[in-house]
Amino acid sequence: MTLDPNAASEATAAEGTAEHRRQIRKAGLASTVGTTIEWYDFFLYNTAAALVFPALFFPESSQYAGRLESFATYAVGFAARPVGAAIFGHWGDRIGRKATLIITLLMMGLATTVVGVLPSADHIGRAAPLILVLLRLFQGIAVGGEWSGSVLLSMEWGDQKRRGLMASLPQLGVAFGLILGTGFLYLMSAVTTDAQFQAWGWRIPFLCSAVLVGIGLYIRLSILETPMFAKRVAQGELSRLPSLEVWRAHWKPILLSAFARLSEQAPFYVITTFTLTYLTEEQGYSKRFALSAILLAAAVEVVAVPLFGHLSDTYGRKRIYMVGAAVTGVYGFVLFALLDSGVAALAFVGMLVALIPHGMQYGPQASLIAEQFPTALRYAGAGVGYQLASVIAGGPAPLVATYLLEHTGSGFAIAGAILGCSVVTLIAVGLMREHSGSDIADDATYARAT
Repeated sequence: MTLDPNAASEATAAEGTAEHRRQIRKAGLASTVGTTIEWYDFFLYNTAAALVFPALFFPESSQYAGRLESFATYAVGFAARPVGAAIFGHWGDRIGRKATLIITLLMMGLATTVVGVLPSADHIGRAAPLILVLLRLFQGIAVGGEWSGSVLLSMEWGDQKRRGLMASLPQLGVAFGLILGTGFLYLMSAVTTDAQFQAWGWRIPFLCSAVLVGIGLYIRLSILETPMFAKRVAQGELSRLPSLEVWRAHWKPILLSAFARLSEQAPFYVITTFTLTYLTEEQGYSKRFALSAILLAAAVEVVAVPLFGHLSDTYGRKRIYMVGAAVTGVYGFVLFALLDSGVAALAFVGMLVALIPHGMQYGPQASLIAEQFPTALRYAGAGVGYQLASVIAGGPAPLVATYLLEHTGSGFAIAGAILGCSVVTLIAVGLMREHSGSDIADDATYARAT
């Protein structure tokens, strides 16, 4: 019996195509699940910083000072994120996306689990807030290295005509992580008294991070390196010092990427962190009311993020992003008007839809930023550009909001700051290059752009 060479070749090609499709699905799943776990850990800290950390780790401070000190430890994690982006950006462009993503997941899970067993200041004094800051630093470094790797894992494996949608999948980790983290804390607040929640109830979600990390590792270990990076390895076209080289060759898109995030990141952390304090301490709503409003807002964003990522494949990244930035600038005033209305239903609706303008930006954002950099420098460039915004936007946001409220007594001052962020974002995105229709595997694309 003789074999038909053409048939054998077609069978091999079919098997290769099927395996490629399996890897695309695995990459999408691994990046989304991994970022969900990372953001679950990160948001747990954010929520606890608003609800329980002031009393546990800064008990001698006044309410205002304790709130500022708690949000300051929260901000430390954001300051560490560019450091993580530079460290893991170097190795992600040297040894690959997969290996670095495994390390970031382990680092985040370990830090979060230790927070869950950290004694309060009543038991170990000043050592408690110091250790808390150190653990927050580890969280920040881990999440700083996670984002660009997970985005590239999905985007570089996926259909290049659907990069906006594929890159938006890991962005869902923010919404899913917020749902899981906030939902778990909501559940614990519902099944415990306030005293029990303050004493030990908040710790259980932190301890469960160890289980989630195990699941994430199992999934990530089964994927292969992305074809774009593997091609670079085969051709010996890797940068020796990518985190330095990307600054030399692509400093402008790095800075524009950071400023492009102002209207996305600062309002997001005002909504998901500061408003917990605003609703409970300023407006008199219960913790459950505030947590449930944020929980449902995150559920709405689960739909918004991939929707607007998909629309950016059709209408362009910049167009969708700039519409979202403009809506954000206006909605800040609407949000605080509803929160100050004294009507619970209006306040709840205001929170419920507050993350839709964020989703309009966050959906196309991953592809918009990652597409600014060539393959050999993409992990470092996208990561540093993305995470620099953490220092100027995300980290300071609750601190600035707390300061403005204390000195003006009005949420509209915060809305004014959000509007200012939107103006900066519109200028930055307007100056960025549109690559939604470009061949990002070809370095000539970037040679023409410089």
